[in-house]
Amino acid sequence: MKILVTVKQVPDTSGKVAVNPDGTLNRASMQTIINPDDLNAIEAALTLKDHLGCQVVAFTMGPPPAEDMLRELMAMGVDETVLVTAREFGGSDTYATSQIIAAAIDTYGLGEEDIVLAGRQAIDGDTAQVGPQIAEKLHIPQVTYAGEIKKDGRTLTIKRILEDGYMTIKVQTPCLITCIKELNTPRYMSVLGTEECYEMPMHVMDYNALKDHPLIDATTIGLKGSPTNIYKSFTPPQKGVGMMLEGSGKETTDKLVSILTDKHII
Repeated sequence: MKILVTVKQVPDTSGKVAVNPDGTLNRASMQTIINPDDLNAIEAALTLKDHLGCQVVAFTMGPPPAEDMLRELMAMGVDETVLVTAREFGGSDTYATSQIIAAAIDTYGLGEEDIVLAGRQAIDGDTAQVGPQIAEKLHIPQVTYAGEIKKDGRTLTIKRILEDGYMTIKVQTPCLITCIKELNTPRYMSVLGTEECYEMPMHVMDYNALKDHPLIDATTIGLKGSPTNIYKSFTPPQKGVGMMLEGSGKETTDKLVSILTDKHII
């Protein structure tokens, strides 16, 4: 049994976001981090590994420097990593990205007892589309917004956390599950892991490795094969500094009423 986890290296959006003339992010000029929701998927995989002794494999699509992120995941406990990288893949939107990652997973091999985990969404796009699209292209069932995962044989019982309540679903492997932050707290890299991660295997899949797969076509990958067009990208203006009111309930209420009155809001 394997657990295949898709992860993404994303810009640190706490700083200034740099944009290229074609509307894509200038990732080379920005600090990067591991997408937070993907870390919850990694932790879910490692937790299952702790209980079941299965193998955890992380997949990412990105430029060669994404290797550093994959080494961090190895230091956390991931067994293998796959870097999908090629100039032909650059500028892919969610549709094209899911084509490429699904082809990479299928090429690597997806068994009947295997699970694909993904974060709910990436903080650079917030679309929550890639995970479900990968499932569709692999022709496997999917469950999104997982807040709890239990496994019994080939059956997974998943508690979905929704805005207005909960939903419990049972699904058979192979399947894809997207994870939310309420699922767990990601672990830290271990000292031994940081020593060993540079000696562990990392597989690289380039365009030549995937070009013969049915999902890979020049018209459906990269910027030219992406049906989504970015109209405009910009950094929103920062909000003003907030104000903290201290004191008893009556004192803070009186202060708030006075401030709102002075601003002619009430």
